[in-house]
Amino acid sequence: MLAGYHFKNHHYRLRECEEVSLVVRRLPLGDYLIDEILLTERKTLPNLVASIKDGRLFRQAHRLASSPLRKALILEGTAADLAGSGMRREAVQGALIGLTLYLGIPLLRSRDATETVQLMLFAARQGRVAAAGTVPRSGRRPRGKARIQSRILQGLPGVGLQRARCLLETFGSLEEVIQADAEALASCVASDGPPRRRSAGP
Repeated sequence: MLAGYHFKNHHYRLRECEEVSLVVRRLPLGDYLIDEILLTERKTLPNLVASIKDGRLFRQAHRLASSPLRKALILEGTAADLAGSGMRREAVQGALIGLTLYLGIPLLRSRDATETVQLMLFAARQGRVAAAGTVPRSGRRPRGKARIQSRILQGLPGVGLQRARCLLETFGSLEEVIQADAEALASCVASDGPPRRRSAGP
């Protein structure tokens, strides 16, 4: 992952993650380049307001939108961070509508620096899955949280229904499966899930 010189509080959090190899250097566009395919711009809410006021926001957004890479804006903070900014909520909403609907830049929201780092890690993992050739599965859409999580896992290479069930039963949630290391996953991946019940003999 490449990171610009800004946001050193993110840098040390990223360096704590074993799966991240972080290189800090000047980037011509955006704040982070993930796996050479995802360009992210990170702004705190006060930072967003300041860039709306001085006109930087849409100059940056047009440059970001023109990049051939996948891109996203991570907006960090809570409503309390806007207190005393002197900008109406409607003005902020109008700017975000322009960025997302008309410039086509996806918006991700985070509460703080820790959650911003988590979002980037999740994006990196899903990008690697997509690069491995995983495609959306056809068929009827499942209902219910457990069924949806199971179907997402079945979209991964080598994961069938039984393995998906085993992973969810073992780790409890899709998020925990994604965050698990290779050793923890081995018990489920090595087999096709929990042993099936044998049919009763005569």
